[in-house]
Amino acid sequence: MADTTVEQDLLRDPGAEPPEEWMELNMGPQHPSTHGVLRVKLKLDGEVARDAECDIGYLHTGFEKSFEDKTYTQGITFSDRMDYLAPPINNVGFVMAVEKLMEIEVPPRAQAIRVMMMELARIGSHALWLGTTGLDLGVYSGFFYAWRDREKILDLNEAYSGVRMMTSFTRVGGVAWDLPDGWLEELQRLLDVLPSRIDDYEGLFTRNPIWLERTKGLGVLTAEEAIEWGVTGPVLRASGVDYDVRKAFPYCGYEQYDFEVPVGTAGDSYERYLMRILEMRESIRILQQAIRTIPGGPVQSNDRKVALPPRTELSTSMEAVIHHFRLVSEGFKGPVGEVYAFVESPRGELGYYLVSDGTNKPYRMKVRPPSFCNLQAIGKMVQGRLVADVVAILGSIDIILGDVDR
Repeated sequence: MADTTVEQDLLRDPGAEPPEEWMELNMGPQHPSTHGVLRVKLKLDGEVARDAECDIGYLHTGFEKSFEDKTYTQGITFSDRMDYLAPPINNVGFVMAVEKLMEIEVPPRAQAIRVMMMELARIGSHALWLGTTGLDLGVYSGFFYAWRDREKILDLNEAYSGVRMMTSFTRVGGVAWDLPDGWLEELQRLLDVLPSRIDDYEGLFTRNPIWLERTKGLGVLTAEEAIEWGVTGPVLRASGVDYDVRKAFPYCGYEQYDFEVPVGTAGDSYERYLMRILEMRESIRILQQAIRTIPGGPVQSNDRKVALPPRTELSTSMEAVIHHFRLVSEGFKGPVGEVYAFVESPRGELGYYLVSDGTNKPYRMKVRPPSFCNLQAIGKMVQGRLVADVVAILGSIDIILGDVDR
């Protein structure tokens, strides 16, 4: 390196032509048990990053193509696995696209159950992000605190759907089951303690001098840059852009709930942390309201195009048996057309563009994944920063490689 200080290095023109002495260093591909299998090709001037290029595809699943080979109901399980930290939100986004295509109304109770499961997933996802990013930066205690609380959320997932992660509880027109006895009481017990648990997180991180040193001023994106790069979610809102799908384009009855959308100003890694902490508190507000206002009634549409007949009819009606058999074995056919439905995942706007040719399977399914779009900005975010800061910046984006490599 030239005889300059690190501070002077950081002020060099990041857009300058790379001299011959710049080095290309591979960061990754990491083991899947980290943030996923990703290779970042760094251009380094000594220890200062001048550019970064992401090489993706190591975890490619082909989900978008696989959707075309399965019925609409079978496709629900694919949506689970794209973002395996927020499966209920992925489920609902996919099912909403099919419901929009079929013009199906969802009963209010089913909408409320969807909201509760989605907000629990949001809290669990942010908690896991906080714990793993803490590990990346050496705050090991935070991981154990976050994992403790996420386990309670997984317990609620299991009590409702039978599984802890890949819930697959949605159905076109509603949800698969009503809430079991005692589930709302268990949820309330969790909500009673979660605010104090988030206080614990803040006690560990918010004013921690090491955490501040490793996150403040790192990976800055201005509001204009964030919009240009197409980022959404906490990354966008940390840059000062007030955009949340739940508020801008309400779905599942979100317009009925009183909650705020946290918005920052600095656009750095620290503010992205604060956005997720504040979002967890707002999710608790939504869940408290959902418990108080959950309506009665059915949890599945009575539209015969997509709804299984009541079990009581199966023992008395051959027509009901045939209808049940055909829906389960063949699925249902959608009208010819194309639709787009989108939701707010913990990582940002998650959209499903569905093209139907009138058969019982999608002709084309294109997913707008927040992780893929947010990851594009990494080259801009690392410019002029030390190579040791790249890990912190990458962690602050909160990517899920299943959401990137579809």
